[in-house]
Amino acid sequence: MDYLSSVSKEWETKVGRGTSVQWPVGLGGKGNEGVAGQVKQLPGTVGYVELAYAKQNKLPYADVKNAAGKYITPGIQSITEALAAAKIPDDFRFSMVNPPGEEAYPIAGATWLLVYEQQKDATKGKKLVEFLNWAITQGEGMTSALDYAALPEKLQKRVLERIKTIKY
Repeated sequence: MDYLSSVSKEWETKVGRGTSVQWPVGLGGKGNEGVAGQVKQLPGTVGYVELAYAKQNKLPYADVKNAAGKYITPGIQSITEALAAAKIPDDFRFSMVNPPGEEAYPIAGATWLLVYEQQKDATKGKKLVEFLNWAITQGEGMTSALDYAALPEKLQKRVLERIKTIKY
C-alpha cells in the first residue's frame, strides 16, 4: 500500500504502509489468485494484482494518475518508463512507487535477486554468473512475451557491472 500512502496522507495515517495493512473495509486475498477471486465474486470491488497475471487472465485494469498528473495505462512500456525514471542508488534498494516521468506508471515494482558476492562453490558460482549475464542480455528479450517489462539499457549496464563483482 505504498502507492496509496504516497498519494494520500489520510490513507497513510489511517491504514498505513506495508505489505499487510488494516483495511478499513473489505476482504483480503492471498496472492494474485486470491485477490482476483475476491474481486470476481464481489461486484464493485477493486483489487491489485500484477500486470502479467491480469493480462494472462484477461482481467480488466484501470489507468492510474502518476506523479506528473497524467492517467497512465499499465503496460510494458509505462513500467519500463517507471524504471527509467526511478532514483536507483548504488546498492539497488529503491521504490518505483509514483516515480517522476510523464509516461511512468505509478504502481510498479521490480523483482529482486539477492546473491552473495563471494560464492562458496566455484562451479556453482561460475554457472550463476553465466546465468545472470545471460538473463540480463539475451533473456531480457524474452520479458515482453511473458508480459514483464525489460530493464532500461542504462540500468542493464549497471547490473552487468555489479555481476562482475561476484567472485567464485
